[in-house]
Amino acid sequence: MTLPKFVCKAQATGNDFLLYIDSQGVYEPTCDEVRRLCDRHFGIGADGLIRVAHPEAVSDIDAGMLHACHHVGALWFMDYRNADGSLAEMCGNGTRAVALFAQHEGLADQPGGEPFVLGTRAGVRTLRSLGSMYPYGDAVFEVSLGGSRAVHQDAYRVSLPGVAGSWSGTFVDMGNPHVVVVEAGRGGNSRDRNGWVEDRREGDGGALGRLDSSLRAGEGMSVLPDVDALDLSWPPSVEPCIATGQNVEFVRIDGIEDSQGCGAATMRVFERGCGETLSCGTGLGATAVTLSKKTGIDEWDIRVRGGVLHVSVSDEDVKLTGNAALVGCVELW
Repeated sequence: MTLPKFVCKAQATGNDFLLYIDSQGVYEPTCDEVRRLCDRHFGIGADGLIRVAHPEAVSDIDAGMLHACHHVGALWFMDYRNADGSLAEMCGNGTRAVALFAQHEGLADQPGGEPFVLGTRAGVRTLRSLGSMYPYGDAVFEVSLGGSRAVHQDAYRVSLPGVAGSWSGTFVDMGNPHVVVVEAGRGGNSRDRNGWVEDRREGDGGALGRLDSSLRAGEGMSVLPDVDALDLSWPPSVEPCIATGQNVEFVRIDGIEDSQGCGAATMRVFERGCGETLSCGTGLGATAVTLSKKTGIDEWDIRVRGGVLHVSVSDEDVKLTGNAALVGCVELW
């Protein structure tokens, strides 16, 4: 076995991980080991496994990435694998789980201390520990996801098995690939968490009017069923095909406050290599980037099945703020 005797489990808004520190660089897992441990019936169960190692101990990173880690003082690298054993470039929720685990292990400062710098296959990420922060949780971190590398609005068609029609999808590269579908069937209504609050029609010059225009650009597409009612038991179909696979996000806008420059939305996600998960950090970033392009609103509270997170979008960076929690430690047999 190429795994340590003990692994820990953590979750970040319901996205759960197995983690361990490999300070000597001797516990690089095999695909079979990852699949076995992440299996929810025959293993411990998780969306993925994270080996926290020094950058030079990660066999697949190149000299450029190693230099980038050393240049900014990233002593630790998030060697992340999906539940099916495949390598993943990045996991926004995983970075928060790693940062909390690093605090527990004495490798990162407590809230208010120095930021934690972490290498990933998508680049170096910086996390700030914010402590308790309503309404997000008791161990909240802000992670810089970097800028979106490419956005192709409504360039893809997405469909689901057993559901008639297809919908426009926007491609967003957040270091890993995403296709985001925004629900178009609400007639321009705005809704807050307590119900419908306002009816702003397509002639409105505000954010919802811009959204109406953007969604009409995908004319010919079917109306997406309510996000809460979708069956994501099977992988969505994406055309044109993306060779590496992709995460697919389905999004409903719940409310927009033009005067405050902020919005609220609900997201569900099907992750490649995992299936539907309760949360996806880079998916939240991709969703906020898409909504920003469609509405001009850059600050979003997004509800996933595992909780609520905040995403802030700018030309240079996408910042994700959310909770993480340690679950326990497991001895392997």
